[in-house]
Amino acid sequence: MQQHQVVSPDEWLVARKELLAKEKEFNRLRDQLSQQRRALPWVHVEKEYVFDGPHGKEHLAELFAGKSQLLVYHFMFHPSWSEGCKSCSFWADNFNNAIVHLNHRDVTMIAVSRATLPQIEAFKGRMGWSFKWVSSFANDFNRDYHVSFSPEEMAAGQRYYNYQMGQFGQEEAPGISVFYRDTDGRIFHTYSCYSRGLDMVNGAYHMLDLTPKGRDEAGLSYPQAWVRHHDRYDE
Repeated sequence: MQQHQVVSPDEWLVARKELLAKEKEFNRLRDQLSQQRRALPWVHVEKEYVFDGPHGKEHLAELFAGKSQLLVYHFMFHPSWSEGCKSCSFWADNFNNAIVHLNHRDVTMIAVSRATLPQIEAFKGRMGWSFKWVSSFANDFNRDYHVSFSPEEMAAGQRYYNYQMGQFGQEEAPGISVFYRDTDGRIFHTYSCYSRGLDMVNGAYHMLDLTPKGRDEAGLSYPQAWVRHHDRYDE
């Protein structure tokens, strides 16, 4: 950083306009990709999922809360853990203030974890979050959407995640799944993404991408080694 090129304002403007042309092309390509995402075929969800929520048992259809679109963040929180994943918590810190805007575009957003509801409620209170977060402890939701792994899969060392077989070091993995409910009450799975696909909902990461150092993760043992629960940065 100390040896970065320094130029005159006019020279900087030339370089900035060259980058702007690439940024505009990237935005056009992103719009095309988003359209292709919306054009994906859907899968009819026929299994009945019942979750433990703040007000009792809730079926998947009830989680839509009157909207036609449901965005689910698969939050890593195993029933044996004392707290939720720190990286998922970094993502979740971006949710609260966005949800009211999503609601006005016919979208309900929630989080789902395999941890029990009392575990979720305690951790949610500690973090100061208000978004809805339900437990899939008693159903196969996490397994069916490939973010929870069985003891047998853990022992074998190979898990199906991000649409391929590979290694993942924990029993839980992060992801996003999207569903649509039509006027007849039928529910469809429209999209899921994992790994780097989750970056699009983390505004803090996009802010870091604007800065000279960027995410500044190159020398770390793994990219998010620096991340802490937001109440533990000063420890």
